[in-house]
Amino acid sequence: MSSPNFIDYVKFNSRSGSGGAGCSHFLRDKSVTKGGPDGGDGGHGGHIILRGNAQLWTLLHLKFRKHIIAEKGEPGRDQNCTGADGKDEIVEVPLGTVARRVETGEIVCEINADGQEVILTPGGRGGKGNAHFATPTNQTPQHAQPGEQGIEEWIVLELKLLADVGLVGFPNAGKSTLLSVVSAAKPKIADYAFTTLTPNLGVVPYRDEKSFVMADIPGIIEGAAEGKGLGIRFLKHIERNSLLLFMIPADAKSIKDEYEILLNELRKYNPELLDKKRLLAITKSDLLDEELRTEIQKEVPKELPSIFISSVTNKGIGELKDLIWKSLR
Repeated sequence: MSSPNFIDYVKFNSRSGSGGAGCSHFLRDKSVTKGGPDGGDGGHGGHIILRGNAQLWTLLHLKFRKHIIAEKGEPGRDQNCTGADGKDEIVEVPLGTVARRVETGEIVCEINADGQEVILTPGGRGGKGNAHFATPTNQTPQHAQPGEQGIEEWIVLELKLLADVGLVGFPNAGKSTLLSVVSAAKPKIADYAFTTLTPNLGVVPYRDEKSFVMADIPGIIEGAAEGKGLGIRFLKHIERNSLLLFMIPADAKSIKDEYEILLNELRKYNPELLDKKRLLAITKSDLLDEELRTEIQKEVPKELPSIFISSVTNKGIGELKDLIWKSLR
């Protein structure tokens, strides 16, 4: 999944429906001239509802919807007839979508399951008809409740990609090349920094018809947590990955130093990211002889599972899949 139309942030005005007014009415027909109150209740205003849809990968379909408005409830009628409820407005979003209120920054909900529904902006309640207000001392109430007003608020939706494995590395570390080799994804690949400007997802087939989802996150640079380069715009996608696969090319000046810089950017952005399982893949290892490989291995932190791979020659790719699957399970 790669597209210039990948949208992971939208802002819109969410307006739920107002409730219908209750009815003030008294029973009248040819046989009853002074009947009691029979005003019905107003209908409930429509909600704005978020619904998870596993077939969506982006918020592009909401990019130009600046106002999402639900229907008002109908007023109550005589003969104790309740007004019709306003139609809910259902907004389908990809899994991993977080909704927050602009004014307060409060997170309303996170959509993580297909078909999951959450009321984002609740509709107003319908007013009660005058039939509810009859008492032994007031058998002809002249009043009914107005409907409750709907809510109008600004909402931000942010998409944080859900994947089993997130690829973490500097630009040109070989993340897109690896994804293209192990899955059917076709990310843009070129020999310059920031080739990948949007996250890419690929389903990686494994043995016995098993599979896992891999996400190629655009390259991190030192200072990304403060907004440098692509900044925190894509760091957020790393939050939703079960496993982080750090990728550092074999021709890097220092494997250890690059790993520490990447780790530090994640720590500054969200310290909880360091609680995730981590693996290290040293890419472009087809460039190494045995002596260089031994020297590089000494730099790798002892507690970090690591593997040498080459996406060009397929060296170590099968072993990498085994290591990922073992770590995930």
